[in-house]
Amino acid sequence: MTPIRTMLLASAMTLVMPGTALAAADRCDRPVAVCTNPTPAAFRLLAGGRGAQVVVDAGADTAVKDAAQGFTGDLARVGGASAGVVRTSLATGAPAVVIGVLGQSPLIGGLVKAGRIRATDIAGRWEAYRQIVVDRPFPGVPQALIIVGADRRGAVFGTYDLSERIGVSPWSWWADVPVAHRSDLWIAKGDRTDAPRVRYRGIFINDEEPAFGTWARTHFGGINAKMYAHVFDLILRLKGNYLWPAMWGKSIAADDPASMPLADAKGLVLGTSHHEPMTRAQSEWHRAPTPGQTSAWDRQGNRIASPSGAAKDAVIGGKWDYLTNAQNLRAFWRGGIERMMTAGSRGQPMEQLVTVGMRGDGDEPMSEGTATHLLERIVADQRTIIADVTGRPASATPQVWALYKEVQDYYDQGMKVPDDVTLLFSDDNWGQIRRLPTGDRDRSGGYGIYYHFDYVGGPRSYKWLANTQVQKTWQQLDLAYRRGVKQLWVVNVGDVKPMEMPIDFFMKMAWNPDAMTPEALAAYPETWGRALFGPAHGGQIGRIADDYARLAARRKPELVDADSFPLGGLSADRLDGGEFGRMVAAWTALEQRMLAMRDRLRPDQRDAYLQLVEHPVAAMANLYRLYYAVAWNRRLAAADDPRANGFADQAEAAFRRDRDLTEAYHHAHDGKWDGMMLQTKFGYTSWSDPKTDQMPQVKRVSRADGRPTASIGAAAAPASSPTAPTGHYAVAEAGAFVRARGRADLGWRVIPHLGRTDGAIISYPQGRPATTTADGVRADYAMTLKQAGDATLRLYMVPALDTNGGKGLRIGVSIDGAPVQILTMNLKVDGPEWTRAVKDNAFPLEAKFPSLAAGTHRIAIWRIDDNMAVQRLLLFTGAIPPSYLGPDAP
Repeated sequence: MTPIRTMLLASAMTLVMPGTALAAADRCDRPVAVCTNPTPAAFRLLAGGRGAQVVVDAGADTAVKDAAQGFTGDLARVGGASAGVVRTSLATGAPAVVIGVLGQSPLIGGLVKAGRIRATDIAGRWEAYRQIVVDRPFPGVPQALIIVGADRRGAVFGTYDLSERIGVSPWSWWADVPVAHRSDLWIAKGDRTDAPRVRYRGIFINDEEPAFGTWARTHFGGINAKMYAHVFDLILRLKGNYLWPAMWGKSIAADDPASMPLADAKGLVLGTSHHEPMTRAQSEWHRAPTPGQTSAWDRQGNRIASPSGAAKDAVIGGKWDYLTNAQNLRAFWRGGIERMMTAGSRGQPMEQLVTVGMRGDGDEPMSEGTATHLLERIVADQRTIIADVTGRPASATPQVWALYKEVQDYYDQGMKVPDDVTLLFSDDNWGQIRRLPTGDRDRSGGYGIYYHFDYVGGPRSYKWLANTQVQKTWQQLDLAYRRGVKQLWVVNVGDVKPMEMPIDFFMKMAWNPDAMTPEALAAYPETWGRALFGPAHGGQIGRIADDYARLAARRKPELVDADSFPLGGLSADRLDGGEFGRMVAAWTALEQRMLAMRDRLRPDQRDAYLQLVEHPVAAMANLYRLYYAVAWNRRLAAADDPRANGFADQAEAAFRRDRDLTEAYHHAHDGKWDGMMLQTKFGYTSWSDPKTDQMPQVKRVSRADGRPTASIGAAAAPASSPTAPTGHYAVAEAGAFVRARGRADLGWRVIPHLGRTDGAIISYPQGRPATTTADGVRADYAMTLKQAGDATLRLYMVPALDTNGGKGLRIGVSIDGAPVQILTMNLKVDGPEWTRAVKDNAFPLEAKFPSLAAGTHRIAIWRIDDNMAVQRLLLFTGAIPPSYLGPDAP
């Protein structure tokens, strides 16, 4: 067991996160706990497989009715009975689950008036709910479980919270997670309340071709309301409330007029992405007014020529340029707000968070030289439209302005933003937040963050498999929350699948960042596994999934090729795999653990396991083996070594195996996910993904008869020669400090698996101002050099950006009490150092120490700036490449 894991094991094992109650279902000492055995005064939810009656008021909101119906179905799935109907009147003599909204439910209102339910503490709170067991609540009703929401979504979340705690995973449809059967369930006496800490919490379906789009067209006939119904349900069951819908060539409003009313009926808040202002999908700008006709994309998501071969900026709406085409743009935007006012399902306007501002057409930068005052004018004009159409002050309509890429630069240069508009900061598309509030934390619009689990752009697009560590997501979002970002969290999830685990984590943390402590984070993978696969194997499955994410995050799969990692030495009788070989060995070992676990699962768990664990592990292991074989093939072929031919065979076999793995995924669960695994991953030569997977070129040397064999695959350069360190070195994991010192309010915390090694340390709590060495927040290490000489201390940092917009992030180092040297990590997005950092998921900082004696030395690292996570320390003499992580790397 690793040192870092040992340090947090005791606290992690005892933590139970919300929504995983059946793993501890017999613990009925908590109010409203789900129990498999009766306790005094407990409410009988399931009796002999049949659920209690579920009751809503006849005039209840559609979202409440929909959630109640979903819960009735969940009871039936758990109990094994046929689904009942939601009642609008109470049947006497039987227990009841009553669901309603405070102030809108006569049934619940009567209990509040009679003092049977306390309501003042949730009244007016955004999406708050109370669950409470009440004895003899109504004439002839012996007992009831009351779920009361402060608003309609509060009632929905209180209902689906219970669904999850009785064993119906939010991923039961989206990942085919089976529901464990229980004939009898009780709800412990008492009451509990909950409410979100982040106001808007949601996902962005993006870069959704060819996978998500093909899947939706295959199974639903398009990106339509039938498909979106499942998306809406997933978000609500995850206690989210917000969606940026699929957008490339698509419009949730225009493609199927039923989609927006359905979202409204279920309680979803719709938005549009960072570059789609005023509720209008970008593709609508390029569509002809004739129903069904488009100019830039067809309804299957394929790019087609503009009318008469016109250029992209000369299509139906004219040029996407406010300086030359403002009148058409204002008319276009007005149409979006008018539609918002009429598309609701309840005789009210749609509940939308309106994106304002403007980027270039197709998510491109604005024209060069765009002045900040033009963007200010655009937003002012948009707010005039909002006020005019709604008949209310613009501030009465929630709005968000995304400070994405160059728009953040305008903000940093002084661009004025109305106080009621939410400022949406962004990461660098690779998981490092670019900017956070430094001033007014109390502005009425608040702040948001736009994060990425998927991206199309440099250094290379990554869309195929999940490769984001929950530990990294936690570190960045915890930092944002501590800095006052509490209005909106939205994450780009690509095709939804296969991002299930990071999405699940993001939404749980968004509900309550305060509850996602470092201890809860350490426990999360195992908690996640138990919630999906049960207590018998779930903990081990969670650890496999966590190890997968750690290995995948070392280098995103689209960035892996034959030159990614150095090979070792080459001799007539031995091939040293080097770092590349160690990477392959790590993936092979994980694959063996994954396969051994698969054989221990029940048949009904196999489909979920394939989607969530088996396929990503097997596919990534196969990708590494393919490129490892290509690397050796090219190196050996360059030396005219016949062993190259065996590696060519291995590479070609791995390429074929990838197709087999894809087909197995597409055939799972009777073909339910056919089309969802179509993103390309082989053959990248630039940031842009190839249209189809390309077999890398392999070469064959002469056969025994002396005849040459042609090369196969796409052309490529030979693999790079091995790179080996010289001199002597000592390695220390950042979490293996001898002693950590801090203040009462600030110290060091170990975050297992953060980064690419065993874990990292951060100063905690996050979000605190800079300190000096006089504050004494330091961690000490003992490192031994076997040879004296001029030495270098290298810190391998988890990549991060200066969210204050300053000159970089600082950390101090010293040896044996000598003066502290200050090191600075100042990564500039899209610059060469940033590119190296995001490729390697590490960035080296170095300090020189001349004439260091042989022997053991006391190394200290000193906290200066926040947001500096140290993964590993390397003390060495001689020369060691910046990418080298130590003898046991990776």
